Amino acid sequence: MAANSSVITPAITAAIVDADRRSARDARADRAFRWIVTAAGIFVLLALACAALSMLRGGREAFSTFGLGFLFSTEWDAVNHHFGALVPIYGTLVTALIAMIIAVPVSLGIALFLTEVAPDWMRGPVGAAIELLAGIPSIIYGMWGLFVFVPLMGEYVSPWLDAHVGALPLVGPLFTGPPLGIGMLTAGIVLAIMVIPFISSVMREVFLTVPTRLKESAYALGSTTTEVVWDIVLPYTRSAVIGGIFLGLGRALGETMAVTFVLGNAHQLTASLLMPGNSIAATIANEFTEADSDIYRSSLIALGFLLFVVTFIVLAAAKLMLRRLSRQEGAK
Repeated sequence: MAANSSVITPAITAAIVDADRRSARDARADRAFRWIVTAAGIFVLLALACAALSMLRGGREAFSTFGLGFLFSTEWDAVNHHFGALVPIYGTLVTALIAMIIAVPVSLGIALFLTEVAPDWMRGPVGAAIELLAGIPSIIYGMWGLFVFVPLMGEYVSPWLDAHVGALPLVGPLFTGPPLGIGMLTAGIVLAIMVIPFISSVMREVFLTVPTRLKESAYALGSTTTEVVWDIVLPYTRSAVIGGIFLGLGRALGETMAVTFVLGNAHQLTASLLMPGNSIAATIANEFTEADSDIYRSSLIALGFLLFVVTFIVLAAAKLMLRRLSRQEGAK
């Protein structure tokens, strides 16, 4: 019996030592993993801060020269070196707003069709088409908009809007103007076509996370498809849907080439959506290579910083809205 004890004791001791070594190795690996992922997160923050500070540093001459007037001035005179950012800011916000007004309901319809209505044989091809649209470069959208969509707008859509909608008392000033084809409305529609694949893809993936038992229970109680969508699917995925919408808005705010082709690139402030305008990204893309003075170049970089600020404000508002919705859902 004593001999057996002398044999077992070293085996137990070796097992304990191996367990201790394995625990120490696992602890080191866990610490290394934490350091790696923490470094990745800090790298994102550092890259964001460096980009913002570099643009702020590049635009400091414009801010110091024009002050707050740079934000509210409509003048953009490259000859006399007087610059203002109001027209590009206005064009950026208006075109993005038009894009979201069109893209959100269309994307919602596409996502609901693919998850709730479409037969199985159709979901694959339609889903693949959406992914294909998301992968098309923006310059292709711009060329299509300039050579195909702009002539259609100038020949059919703009004259009809000016004749039938332009006479209305409230919305009429938004749709009056010559049938040029290019303008903020055209840019907004092209942007909507660009962001629809992104928003609809996010919505579709979110809708697929809804538990099947919830929908089947609603159908068993006699609910229609419309009632299931509005009472089960959308409330369950509300926060994620809003997040996807704001991601699409961020894409629309920063788009460059497609907008540059069809916006018209005119530094004029007008209420008409049929008139040419400008955006921050289009202004930078068109004029950066032509900047022949330090103040001109600094003004363009300052526009880039303002675009960064606008995008940050939009995404921060989305984050606050999602947090508020989460608290409301928790309270319920």
